[in-house]
Formats: sequence, structure tokens, C-alpha cells
Amino acid sequence: MKDVSGSVAVVMVPLPAQGHLNQLLELAHLVASYGVPVHYVGSASHNHQAKLRSHVSSSSALSNIRFHDFPTPSILSPAPTANSPHKFPSHLQPVFDATSSLRGPVTSLVHSLSSGLRRVVVVHDSLMASVVQDTASVPNAETYLFQPISAFTLCWLTWDSIGMAPPPEVEVDVAELISSKGFPSLLDSTTNEFIKFMESQDECKKVHSGCVYNTCRAIEGRFVDLYANATANGTATKHWAIGPFNPVKVPEKRSRRSSQGCMEWLDKQAPSSVIYVSFGTTTTLSNEQIREIAIGLEHSGQKFIWVLREADKADIFSGGGEARKIEPPPGFEEMVAARDLGVVVRDWAPQVEILGHPATGGFLSHCGWNSCMESISMGIGLIVKDWMSHDDVVKSSTIEGTVKALMASEEGEEMRKRAAELGAAVRASMDEGGVSRAELDSLIAHISR
Repeated sequence: MKDVSGSVAVVMVPLPAQGHLNQLLELAHLVASYGVPVHYVGSASHNHQAKLRSHVSSSSALSNIRFHDFPTPSILSPAPTANSPHKFPSHLQPVFDATSSLRGPVTSLVHSLSSGLRRVVVVHDSLMASVVQDTASVPNAETYLFQPISAFTLCWLTWDSIGMAPPPEVEVDVAELISSKGFPSLLDSTTNEFIKFMESQDECKKVHSGCVYNTCRAIEGRFVDLYANATANGTATKHWAIGPFNPVKVPEKRSRRSSQGCMEWLDKQAPSSVIYVSFGTTTTLSNEQIREIAIGLEHSGQKFIWVLREADKADIFSGGGEARKIEPPPGFEEMVAARDLGVVVRDWAPQVEILGHPATGGFLSHCGWNSCMESISMGIGLIVKDWMSHDDVVKSSTIEGTVKALMASEEGEEMRKRAAELGAAVRASMDEGGVSRAELDSLIAHISR
């Protein structure tokens, strides 16, 4: 990497939830690889969480990343509940509300850095705008909005909020999907408290110097441009799509989290023969749904790795409260082991390494944007339930049939081929001369100007 460092530093301000912590830490590594010092801010607990679960090798660029552990008030950290009327992780709301305490420390850090630098660049999660609002008073500081969700979703949210139909340049099938009654509404999927939290951030992010996205123009270029046009308001705000942030090549040396056995088991499997099953860090499955998944996987006869763990609490290191014991049907894990059908992982899994392994041929996912970008960059994916059925339990027969269709049919082979081609295009975008690399070079050149 070309060293473009000088009297410029970057301050990363993530939302304290795993998917957001991870994205801005991955971006921090990308920026630091150019020789630009990066300051990553948050509570001691969430900074520790980000480092502990990082996909990026600890030997790369860490010397240029400084973590600032700012004090935050004590918060409730209740266990997630499978019976919540909202699948959105409402149990995390206390930690979101507590981020207001970071406003003063972040402002002080920016002021302190600004005295010895030509420019301080603050990159903040779109849901942390209120925390960085005072940096506008620092003459040599600039704020950049990081969008942690897809450009497609941003377009839909924008059009939906103003009652606007998708523009003509969006293909008819996509326009019909967005306009249909079956497309998700925030009011259906989240809580009033979180809606208010989002609205409070909107009031603070009207002025910024640019937008950064964890997406790739190879898959979402038109939606990045559509969102830029829809939100321009007569300004010349710059937009950079520099994803995927996650490593697109599986490292030769495995992470310490690989030692739990799933990677060694994966090494023994045939190419594209294993389906990876994981529903992210904020999804809480009911006991009934866990049972249906287990039965569906067993009856499919396909080999699998299933990450079966509870959703994160606000503080993943706190021991308070009695956690629900996540259990598949009695005897399931013994049967899986006896038939060498798969591996059930009870803790954190090295997801990028699993997705990039040649034996992995499919991904059953909750479709969070991190998982989407990681699976797209590795060339795999599978959906078994659409939004219209978001409150329904997916039956074992549906899971069985879909897994078989992907993993053991000509149609599935064609799907995997198309996914592999898309994955190759996304990986190429990060190579020298690729579109995402060019966007990253442009961002670094702009903030170092």
C-alpha cells in the first residue's frame, strides 16, 4: 500500500452492536493500511468485543489503530427473549441510549487531535450522529457518514419515507417488489423506542462531508447512485462504495477461533458439500423454530455446520441474568456425530473462514448485511422465507426441500455457479485496479488532500 499518512488522522465511531462494531473495525484496518493513524472509540467492553471477534489478522495494521476506552454508565444487559413481539433486538436498546455519554469524550478527543494535525476525519455510524454533532465546531475536523446497510435498503427507506415511487431507471421487477405491500416496513419489524432513536440521529446528520458504504458497485452501483441523487439536496456530497470490508481471501494461517474443531472437520469434506447455518448475533429463535431447523437439516441428508447460540446481550461479557439454554431435539447432536452429518458450534464461529472454505457450498442465513457481503464475496447464499411470512415458523419440510434444492440438484448447481461468478466479480473489485479499490484510493486521497 502507498503510504499517504501525514498530518491527518481518522476517528471511527461505531454503534455498539456486533455487526456495526465489526464493519468499522474492518474499515479501520483498510484505512490504516495506507499509513493513516486511526482512533477507534467506544466503551472498554465493546472495544474488547470488536477486537476479540475481528476477522482481520492481528498482525495487520494494528500498530496504526489506537483504541480509546471511554467510560459509559452502567446499563441493563438483559438476555434476549424468543417471545418478543418484535424480532428486532429490543433488549439492546439500553446500550444504544447510553451512547449519548460518548458525546463529550469524543468531542474532547477530536479537539485534542486537531491541535497537532492538519485535519481530523470523523467517520461515524449513521446511528451515532448525535455523538459527533459537536465536531462541527472544530475548524479542521470533517465528519463522514458511514452507512452500515445496503444501498438498496437505503433507497427503499428514502423513497418510502417521502411516498415516492422508484424511479424509471430501476428495473420493473425491482420496482414492483419495492412498491408491493409485502415489502417490509420498519413499523412492522422494530420498536417505537428504536424508531425514536433513529429519528434523533436524523436530526444530527444533515450536514456531513461524504458517505461511505460497505458495498460494491459490482452489485449495487446503481443504488449507490440513486441514493446519492435522492439525498443530494443541491449539495455535491461525495459517496464511496468501498466494500467488501471483510477479507476476500481466506488467510493461510487460521484464527485462534478455528481451534474448536469445525474447520478441521470441514477439511475432511468434499468440495461444495457443506451448508453453513448461522443467523447472526441479534436473531433469537424460538424453541419450535430450532426444532424445525434440526429436523429439516437431518432429513435433508446434507452435511452442515450449524452455529447454535443465543443472540448477543448488550454486554456480552456480563454474567448477569439467567441465559436460555439453546437446545435442539433430544439426541440430535449425538445423531449428528454418529453419522458424521455435521458440526454444531455453540460459541463464536470463524464465519469468513467457513464461507471461504472450498467444502462450503451454501449458506442458510438471517440475511443481515454483514453476512450478505461476506457470503456474496465468497459466492454462496440461500433464502428459505420471505418477508410476507416473517412471523411464521419455517417448517422442517421447507428447510429440507430448500437445502436439497441448493445442495443436491442441477438447479442448485446453477445457483452456486451464478453465485460463484458474482463472488469472483466482488473479489476482483478489491484487487489493484478494481472498482472498490479505486473508490478506497479516492477516499484516502480525499481525506489526505
